[in-house]
Amino acid sequence: MFILGWQKCSCIDLKPSTVLRPYQEKSLRKMFGNGRARSGVIVLPCGAGKTLVGVTAACTVRKRAICLATSGVAVEQWKQQFKMWSTADDSIICRFTSDAKDKPIGNCIFVSKEGSSILISTYSMLAHSTKRSWEAEKVMEWMQSQEWGIMILDEVQTIPAKMFRRVLTIVNAHCKLGLTATLVREDDKIADLNFLIGPKLYEANWMELQNNGYIARVQCAEVWCPMAPEFYREYLNTKSQKKLLLAVVNPNKFRACQFLIRYHERRNDKIIVFSDNVFALKSYAIKLNKPYLYGPTSQGERMQILQNFVHNPKVNTIFVSKVADTSFDLPEANVLIQISAHGGSRRQEAQRMGRILRAKKGAVAEEYNAFFYSLVSQDTMEMHFSLKRQRFLVNQGYAYKVITKLAGMEEEALGYSTKEEQAKLLQAVCAATEQDAEEERVIGEGGFLVSRKVGSMSSMSGADDNLYMEFRGKKGMVASGHAHPLFKRFRKI
Repeated sequence: MFILGWQKCSCIDLKPSTVLRPYQEKSLRKMFGNGRARSGVIVLPCGAGKTLVGVTAACTVRKRAICLATSGVAVEQWKQQFKMWSTADDSIICRFTSDAKDKPIGNCIFVSKEGSSILISTYSMLAHSTKRSWEAEKVMEWMQSQEWGIMILDEVQTIPAKMFRRVLTIVNAHCKLGLTATLVREDDKIADLNFLIGPKLYEANWMELQNNGYIARVQCAEVWCPMAPEFYREYLNTKSQKKLLLAVVNPNKFRACQFLIRYHERRNDKIIVFSDNVFALKSYAIKLNKPYLYGPTSQGERMQILQNFVHNPKVNTIFVSKVADTSFDLPEANVLIQISAHGGSRRQEAQRMGRILRAKKGAVAEEYNAFFYSLVSQDTMEMHFSLKRQRFLVNQGYAYKVITKLAGMEEEALGYSTKEEQAKLLQAVCAATEQDAEEERVIGEGGFLVSRKVGSMSSMSGADDNLYMEFRGKKGMVASGHAHPLFKRFRKI
């Protein structure tokens, strides 16, 4: 908490045309009371205008602002939002990502102490602990030498992660504002936000906003897809990671996905298909001839795919991995199909539904104007995970409709309808490596990044981008502290 008015800088204001919604004003009144800015967390549904709340907070503080997001795409979106809602322009907004490093201090970059009023970066850039480029090192030095008025933390539920909580100690800010739609984590670290950022200042009711037309009316449906006999036999006999992969690439799930895409494309809907498993993501997208993006996709290619999806009437469907779970702003999307997910993560389910939650224009007459389909292979682990994932949204007031049979599916000519095609797909899955069967890893999501698996000599020599290393404690085996007292006595001698 700090008293407003401590340092001069080129201030920004909201544009006269910017109008806040009642719940946005209420959340900001909780933050700014008695002429002071309180640190804390504001919880609003996806698509309810969290970015505008952050922009307004930065304008109200009227001091230097640093904004941290989860990805390079999110950084670009924050920059656009700052320019859209406030008087900020390119001269006072500085991006600091792996692809875009704007000069924060004008022409005389590393001499003057004055600089940009708004810095937008990612958690990964600040938390990066290994060697940086010379330019990045200088920007970090400048950033740490500044006194920031407000630090805006987008998707603040990621902060308790061991890697990301470091960013709070790297940058000095008088006030911290956390923004999120899902204040939940599957570990017990969410309570750490109370001392890392501050208390929860405001939380909006999802159903209330939906009834007032501020967010879309979403029909949630769980589609049960029976397992193909050959796939189910293999599923029961397999004891490795491929068990999950077999459930994801189930031919009947593929056919249900293809049918739903065709059905909604005829209605001119915009469809996003989510898959945590990259092998399945590529298999589906290539078979259906649709664009796809995932972790290794370059920033330029991502922006091109997303721009095509938004503006090109011929591109109505895109396939994405978990990199699009958060901070992907696609207001046009109104259908989401989920073919693979991250275990029983409640947060991920809500974040994914948030991609289609933005209020839809000219769709007031319909009872539902957005559709969320979760495709689940019957009699597999996916059924158990699906039930766990739905808890957060059910608590918000949503109901899931279970669909056991899609009407009209038999009349369509769909892929993998013959036994020969299914046998080829099963062969491809059996030939896949354990690495293919794993979910995509995103930096900072928690869990162990090291796994034990069967390898080859070529892998150990770097053929698969793997590195073989051996580590040993400073005192060898005694480092663990579990040595027998007898051996300790011998060591002293």
